[in-house]
Amino acid sequence: MLALSEQECILPVNTNRFGRQYALNLSSGTVTRSKQRKQIKRHSVPRGSVRIIAGKWKRRRLKVIDLKGLRPTPDRVRETLFSWLAPRLKDSLCLDLFAGTGALGFEAASRGAKQVVMVEQDPAAVSVLREGCSVLEAKEIEVIQANALQWLETDGRAFDIVFLDPPFGHFDSGELCARIDRTGCLNPSGVVYLETDPENADPALPNGWRVLKSQRAGQVRYYLATRNVADTAG
Repeated sequence: MLALSEQECILPVNTNRFGRQYALNLSSGTVTRSKQRKQIKRHSVPRGSVRIIAGKWKRRRLKVIDLKGLRPTPDRVRETLFSWLAPRLKDSLCLDLFAGTGALGFEAASRGAKQVVMVEQDPAAVSVLREGCSVLEAKEIEVIQANALQWLETDGRAFDIVFLDPPFGHFDSGELCARIDRTGCLNPSGVVYLETDPENADPALPNGWRVLKSQRAGQVRYYLATRNVADTAG
């Protein structure tokens, strides 16, 4: 007679009607319940990508290159921001001034903006932005390689929504708003989105401007600001 190891003496028994599984130990004649581990399905997030949250390109992912200071606006922040912008966004003209990954500009176009202008200086980042536009067939997005501040002085267009998310520590948000005010690139009832380091003081906005909404999430402090006109955002 063959000697069986303890492991070989245990035979599986069919799953019962309650979905539980049992094992029969031949050497002892006992039946014991086997431990089942739940198989948790984990959805892997591709590294070096940004997800569009809602709209016609919902759940589409776009490539993000590894550049110093380049950080996509987190999903949680974008969800809140675009909830704020919902009454204004459809058919709007948007400017993503320090486009970087394009997370804000692509999200705006996906949710119904009529046109989005992305301005970015880094040639590698510009190449990836244009690649994203090609993948999405995003004809409503214009990608411009330029110094953002110099471009503001010469473009001449006025926008309904301006996204200001420069690399932390490189620009003063209040001064950027003053430049936007002076160059006339914001429509009278337009709004500016500001994203800053939470350790910094609130931006010193130009005279006649006010903060409509503000919030903090993790390592980001963000604001929606406008000139001191009637608030139509609700």
